[in-house]
Amino acid sequence: MTENTKALTNLDPKITTFQNQLYAKYDLTNQTVTPGQTVFVGSSLMEIFPIERFQAEQELNLTQHIYNRGVRATTTADLLAHLTTQVLALKPSRLFINIGSNDLGFNVPEATFFANYTTILTRIHAELPDTQIFVMAFYPINAVADFGEDPHEHQQFFEFRSNDRIDAANQKVQQLVTGLPNVTFIDASDGLRDKIGNLRQELTFDGAHLLPDGYQIILNNLMPYLQ
Repeated sequence: MTENTKALTNLDPKITTFQNQLYAKYDLTNQTVTPGQTVFVGSSLMEIFPIERFQAEQELNLTQHIYNRGVRATTTADLLAHLTTQVLALKPSRLFINIGSNDLGFNVPEATFFANYTTILTRIHAELPDTQIFVMAFYPINAVADFGEDPHEHQQFFEFRSNDRIDAANQKVQQLVTGLPNVTFIDASDGLRDKIGNLRQELTFDGAHLLPDGYQIILNNLMPYLQ
């Protein structure tokens, strides 16, 4: 596993300190946000989404500002515990959630995973009934390509992560949110997979986390929902 990957997972002993610093930063910046905008929330896959840079460098012609409130190495339980900081305090009109890939990777019991997800959506709707929520499908991974990581750490990182598990979880999350008020399940991963279904090697630095070119594909897929 590369140092970049370790820094984005719970294998880094400094991760809790970093998370707490990020929550504190968000609490501070939340005091000056404009309500009614768009919020991205999730774990490392959302945190490292360079959406602010994309907004600054590209003529996206968006009607709302996007605030990124992703926090690395977090699960549905972590988001639930920090829901005010990451979502509720911003009072978004549109919310894009990509959370749960670490529940799979850390082998959180499925019942706990989906109970947490349900509670997250229920609390958001109760406090922000007009917010449109977009629940995002989990992205594919590539556990077969060589990214120069240590074999033991590679095995440890991908022990419970596979595209089969991700695809199964996506189906269950979609079923979970079907019929919920103001909740839409979307899949922004079109174009990320290679011919055999793995995350394209040139779009990732470790088989799970994306490079900017991968996020550009995701942004293009999200544009119909961001206008």
